[in-house]
Amino acid sequence: MEDVIRTVKVKLDVPEERCDDLHQTKQQFLHCANTTAAWAWRHPNDYCVTSKQKAEQALYDSLRNETELTANLVQKGIRRAIEATKSGVARLKKGDNTSQPHFDAWSVVYDKRSATFHRDHVSLSTVNGRVECDYVLPDDAERTPIGEYLLSEDYEFRMSTLQYDRQTESFYLHARMRRTTDEQEQSTTSSSDATHRTVLGVDLNVDGSLAVTSTGAFIGNADEMNHRRREFEKTRGSMQQVGTRSAHLSIQSMNDREHRWMQDELHRASNQILEEARDHGCTHITFENLTDIRKRMAGAKRFHAWAFRRLFQYVKYKAEMYGIEVEQVSPAYTSQRCSSCGFTHRDNRRSKHQFVCQKCEYELNADYNASKNIARKLLKKLHSGQTSSCGGAPCQCALASGTLNLNGDYTASVNTTAEGESTDKPTTSVVGN
Repeated sequence: MEDVIRTVKVKLDVPEERCDDLHQTKQQFLHCANTTAAWAWRHPNDYCVTSKQKAEQALYDSLRNETELTANLVQKGIRRAIEATKSGVARLKKGDNTSQPHFDAWSVVYDKRSATFHRDHVSLSTVNGRVECDYVLPDDAERTPIGEYLLSEDYEFRMSTLQYDRQTESFYLHARMRRTTDEQEQSTTSSSDATHRTVLGVDLNVDGSLAVTSTGAFIGNADEMNHRRREFEKTRGSMQQVGTRSAHLSIQSMNDREHRWMQDELHRASNQILEEARDHGCTHITFENLTDIRKRMAGAKRFHAWAFRRLFQYVKYKAEMYGIEVEQVSPAYTSQRCSSCGFTHRDNRRSKHQFVCQKCEYELNADYNASKNIARKLLKKLHSGQTSSCGGAPCQCALASGTLNLNGDYTASVNTTAEGESTDKPTTSVVGN
């Protein structure tokens, strides 16, 4: 048995006279979180507190007296801050720069003790009693996340998050739905024992295309994302200099808008990666290991590290629905190795986007070359798990114009090409390096 978790965003029809109750609840919830963060974060003078039990023992009574929140919401605010503190401590241990967590985004966490979830409405605890809100459902919910998960009796409600869109002045519930089933386990087993195991490699970038796959798909626009990010930062900087309450509220609204925009961009990119994998019959999708990505990749700031991790998470949980496994491999030499002959040298990388092998003169887009090497690394791992070099399920890498296995056997399909690429047919065998 395995838990399948899905998150569904649904708009709420909140009675106009009760909107302020939700806003007040949010303010007091964030007060609990920020008070806890200030108490728990003691770097660099002392050890930070990462124990939820210690935090609740020290702060629960005072926060209950300071707020009108129910006990459960006070606890949720404390625990949110402790989780953020744990993440900060983990970054400090790696030598990264970070600071005390601060919460200003509009959000409140609800579980079954502070909310009663129904298929058509939800009852939420507030500073002024409960408020019942109907879901705003589409006319035809079939084949939508709302129809498949929110309205399905096969899924149960779990801890969910209430958010507010300042631009549309609307409340949204991000409902987490859980289904306990053995179907997922069966699909995973079937993909592992399938007649063929086909790998899609994905290379992520801080500029150019956000993601490039081993099938030659160039997905997203990292340059546009960077530009939009800089514009947000520039506008925020100007507003911060003003220092008025109106400017502060505008900054909060902008932060919410930027976060929603980024989530939409990453969801679109994850959907395209999944479509590419399904179109090519892939059983596996593989990325580079994202641990310490900021140290390894030039120009990968905190923004990029967050975006890459979130994109990986989106692909991973969506792939579960199709029985596709998502894994990570070591990033070592993926940008320097020739995906045709295996020759590895740093001079192979002529520029950010051009790869020319110094040995066999194989020339192609550098990111596309890297994506094929990423796929090959998982291919070797899957192949090494077989009982013999020629036994077990065949493993192959999905390319732009066919598939290739570790023995150099190439199977052509439609002769399409990727940027800077004439053909995917190998000039030499890819056995060994």
